[in-house]
Amino acid sequence: MKKIAVFASGDGTNAENICNYFINNKNVDVVLLATNKKDSFVVERLKKFSVPVFCFSKEELNNTCLIQKKLLEYSVDFIVLSGFLLKIPKSITSLFPNKIINIHPSLLPKFGGKGMYGENVHKAVVDAKEKQSGITIHYVNNNYDEGDIIFQEKFSLIKNETSESLSKKIKVLEMRCFPVIIEKIINSL
Repeated sequence: MKKIAVFASGDGTNAENICNYFINNKNVDVVLLATNKKDSFVVERLKKFSVPVFCFSKEELNNTCLIQKKLLEYSVDFIVLSGFLLKIPKSITSLFPNKIINIHPSLLPKFGGKGMYGENVHKAVVDAKEKQSGITIHYVNNNYDEGDIIFQEKFSLIKNETSESLSKKIKVLEMRCFPVIIEKIINSL
């Protein structure tokens, strides 16, 4: 049984989708929700799955071994970033080489980097008059959105695309693709 820790900071739709996907899986189990925002809605969303919640500060993430100890305590094999906005420190990426993945709401390497998340990305894509957009699932390294790309799915933007309409299309791709790719990667470990 492979054990996943989900790191999340926000609303939690992807985290909930991941838990739903793996709820009856005999090979994969979500064993921990790690968050830097104890009042984020992801905590509420995951209550129904009885996933333990571990809250920490940015300072604890970057300057202590607290998170590493918690991941080892839960025998975590794999980490999924699901709307987690803090940079993962080297102390964790080195402990989990090629075992931390993230989903990004654009076709990286375009529109990635610090501050490029959610509506910021959608607005930038629309403002740049891009012809295509999509999602990227990638390994996490020590730089924002620069890890090796695992998977991309794209679609053409329509005339008069808005950041709101783009956001809805991206969410559909995330819900459909992210758990499937997570499972493929974990099964290949």
